[in-house]
Amino acid sequence: MKAIDDVKIGFIGFGNMAGAIAQGLINSGIKPENMCAASGRFNKLRDKCSSMGGVTPLDDVSKVADIADIVFIAVKPNKIQEVITPLKNRLSAGKIVISVAWGYNFDRYFEEGVLDKDTHLMCTCPNTPVAINKGIFVVENKHSLTDDEMELVNELLSKISLVIPVDTKLLGVSGTVCGCGPAFADMFIESLADAAVMYGLPRKTAYQMVSRMMEGTSALQLSTGKHPGEMKDEVCSPGGSTIRGVAALEEHGFRAAVIDAVKAIQG
Repeated sequence: MKAIDDVKIGFIGFGNMAGAIAQGLINSGIKPENMCAASGRFNKLRDKCSSMGGVTPLDDVSKVADIADIVFIAVKPNKIQEVITPLKNRLSAGKIVISVAWGYNFDRYFEEGVLDKDTHLMCTCPNTPVAINKGIFVVENKHSLTDDEMELVNELLSKISLVIPVDTKLLGVSGTVCGCGPAFADMFIESLADAAVMYGLPRKTAYQMVSRMMEGTSALQLSTGKHPGEMKDEVCSPGGSTIRGVAALEEHGFRAAVIDAVKAIQG
C-alpha cells in the first residue's frame, strides 16, 4: 500500500462537491499535482484545476480511471449509468473507488451492473465544509475495501472531515442532515443577521457575529458532548431575554419546521 503522499487521487465529475474535497485535501498538504479530474466541460474544468494550483485536467473520464489509485465518483446520480458503467473494468483493476453520488449505496452499484463485483467500493455522503477541512464524511458501513485500504481512506478523509460510519438504512437521512443541513444553517444565519441589520448592525458585521456564534456553539457541543437542550438551558435565565426569544421561536413552530424540512427530503 502506498503512503498517502504518493497516492494518485482522481475525480470523475468535478462539480461543487468534488471541488470542495480537492480544495480541502490541498489545504491539508496533499499536492495538487497528485490529483486529476475529468468532467463534461473541459475549458471550465481546466480553469478550475488551474485555480487550485495544478490539479491535472483530463479530457476523458477513462484517463482518470487509468491514472488514479483512489477514484471519487462525483457525477450526478442520473449520469451514473452512462458515465461509470463503461469504466467498470478499469475501476475493478486494483483501484479504491469512493462514491459521493447521492442515492447510490453499495448494493445499488452492483444490482444495476454499474460496477463489477470485485470492485473495491465505499459509498459516502460528504458536505461542502470539507473545503475548509471542517466537513463531515458519512460512510456506509457496508463496503468492499481491505483493512489496509480502509486505513488509507480514513487517513485521507480525516484530513478534511469528521468520518462517521453508519448502517445502509441510515445513509439517506445522514446525507440529508449533513449534506442539506448547511443550507438550513445558512438560512438561519441569514435570518438572524437580517434581524441584527434591522436593529442597526452593518450587514458584514452581522454575518461575522452570527457565523462565529454558530461555529463556537457547535464546537462547544462537540467538545463537551453536552445535550443541546442542556446548553440552551444554560443560556436561558429565569425571566430573561433569551427564554423570551426561545418561546417566540417555539410559537412559530421552529422545531417542527426543521423536522418537516427533513421529512420533505426523505419523502
